[in-house]
Amino acid sequence: MIKKDDRNEKQLISHIWGVVARDNHMSGWGGASGGYSRCAWALDSYEKAEYFKRWVDSRSEMKYVNIVDLRTYRAPRGTAHFHIYVVDRDDHNGMKGYKS
Repeated sequence: MIKKDDRNEKQLISHIWGVVARDNHMSGWGGASGGYSRCAWALDSYEKAEYFKRWVDSRSEMKYVNIVDLRTYRAPRGTAHFHIYVVDRDDHNGMKGYKS
């Protein structure tokens, strides 16, 4: 499995909540050839992850969307590519309207 984690050293500690999904559009080709493409968006609070999950749920290509603890999460068998993105600012599309 190819794994790419965009978090820096500080974010590995602060951004532990992940909204994880299987990306049906990217699965089966490119970096995910022969398997599934999964992605996660790392956030610094469970409350923000709950809010952000609504945006991921609204994307038709994203399936099996869940909130996980990235410190213990292991991608399921069959995952060929797993990319962790960082949601570090409230101006991300998935955080529009969020009131902290």
